[in-house]
Amino acid sequence: MIEKRTGLETRSVVFGHTVRGGAPSAFDRILGTKMGIKAGELVINGDYGNMVALSGTEIVVADLDKAVTERKEVDRAFYDIAELYSK
Repeated sequence: MIEKRTGLETRSVVFGHTVRGGAPSAFDRILGTKMGIKAGELVINGDYGNMVALSGTEIVVADLDKAVTERKEVDRAFYDIAELYSK
């Protein structure tokens, strides 16, 4: 239907598959479920202005304003390690 209206070839894409390069693993599915449950709890409690995040192995609540305004830097060692996989 979209192709008919726009004249452009259109395909559906699961964004997570694109980012990770494959189908979600069991870990991905469980993590998504746990984060969804925590997000639902925030809504039920009217705890707006917060977001759900992963800190280490824990699902945590983070202040949304703080999360998007504070600069976070990635340790150079992570770049060095990633370089090994890009060759």
